[in-house]
Amino acid sequence: MTVTDDYLANNDTYASTFTGPLPLPPSKHVAVVACMDARLDVYRILGIHEGEAHVIRNAGGVVTDDTIRSLAISQRLLGTQEIILIHHTDCGMLTFTDDDFKRAIQEETGLKPPWAAEAFGDLAEDVRQSMRRIEGSPFVTKHASLRGFVFDVATGKLSEVTL
Repeated sequence: MTVTDDYLANNDTYASTFTGPLPLPPSKHVAVVACMDARLDVYRILGIHEGEAHVIRNAGGVVTDDTIRSLAISQRLLGTQEIILIHHTDCGMLTFTDDDFKRAIQEETGLKPPWAAEAFGDLAEDVRQSMRRIEGSPFVTKHASLRGFVFDVATGKLSEVTL
């Protein structure tokens, strides 16, 4: 039996008490961009309930072209007006460089990845860079609020990062 099978059994329990369907647009009109790290339960960290927010996750919680695509759809088609960015302490993205990572993949596969891993050396500065990418995008223009945070995996606290 796989972990996926275990999760499917969990889904049976979830579905037995599910009260959907929920409306398509998020009720709080918020989009959250966060790291995919398994230690971050974005819903519990922010107290988000089902149907309240779009949660967009990737390695590092960095704002990439695909993140911009998701935010543009979230705002332009589904009415989100606030954006929250969450990075975190002890992030794996602090432990390597893009060049070393790409080189290792190329040595193993013979192919150099065409994408940037977006590793970073400073949490707060990367939150600022992500905020600047959103501010500079012509595709994400309808936000009433853009705020960035670093989540401390040791304390559970969020610390705000400003531009």
